[in-house]
Amino acid sequence: MKKKKIFIIAEAGVNHNGKIKFAKNLIKEAAKSGADAVKFQTFKADTLVTKKAKKAKYQISKHDKNKKQYQMLKQLELTKKMHLECIKECKKNNILFMSSPFDIESANFLIKLKVNVFKIPSGEITNLPLLRFLGKLNKKLILSTGMSTIKEIKDAIRVLIKSGTKRNKLTVLHCNSEYPSPFKDLNLNAIKYMRDKLKLDIGYSDHSIGIEVPIAVAALGATIIEKHFTLNKKMFGPDHSTSIEPHELKIMVDKIRNIEIAMGKFKKIVTNSEKKNIKIVRKSIYAACEIQKNQFFSSKNLQILRPYIGISPMKIDTLIGKKSKFNFKKGQLIKIN
Repeated sequence: MKKKKIFIIAEAGVNHNGKIKFAKNLIKEAAKSGADAVKFQTFKADTLVTKKAKKAKYQISKHDKNKKQYQMLKQLELTKKMHLECIKECKKNNILFMSSPFDIESANFLIKLKVNVFKIPSGEITNLPLLRFLGKLNKKLILSTGMSTIKEIKDAIRVLIKSGTKRNKLTVLHCNSEYPSPFKDLNLNAIKYMRDKLKLDIGYSDHSIGIEVPIAVAALGATIIEKHFTLNKKMFGPDHSTSIEPHELKIMVDKIRNIEIAMGKFKKIVTNSEKKNIKIVRKSIYAACEIQKNQFFSSKNLQILRPYIGISPMKIDTLIGKKSKFNFKKGQLIKIN
């Protein structure tokens, strides 16, 4: 069975800073990079957070520290018109539009826009009403699991499946929800662990610095890889500094595709490219000195040299102790017939 291509999501998130110009440029750069999808976030600050909620530590350092989380998110909302323009831009650039809904109203809005793949953010894994709503759609769902125990993940999966989602339409993403994620906390072996425990496709959402980790998880069998990107890391906003820039995104995608090809098949084979080298780098059995007809072969009068055009050294034991049928000069290829 042919292995599915790794689905790469360029996570634009809120790196548009509430401006459609930036959003469109992010779409163009994601498409140029070769990513399969570009993903935004669909929410209303009024239904996402209380007006007194504090910001995360990383948000404080990268955004106006005097503003609450509500004020920050209010500036990062995408309007209906902006959503429509983003979808149009995605079609124009032949890349899939995606967005994460943070509540039922936002999910309903995306359905009306004919969005068919939904990413459930890590923070919503315990949002039972949203899980039930998305589950009953029986569409492709991507469940992110940052900050979650295996029990919480199983509980969320149970809700989605019980609500109507088929298992083959569900992918779970391993994730560490710190920005940036410390390498010591990435726990990439959880990808294999979750695959074994959940019996589902497992992907990875990356918040680490650089691009080496997404490339590594390609070799671990991740079916989806998501990475935050920005037009410029120095832009003002909560996620820019922990994102990668367009040129890095392009390199990341290219390297993931190379690893994907390099993974090959689940068996050891001699490839077509290396077959031509067998005769050159393997060895045959040669005469180490002059050998007379009817003289016995021994470890002293035989030697093993390149190229491999005669008897394999693996058969040397079958020669030793037997009489030679021919005269051989030193360095001459040994033959028995």
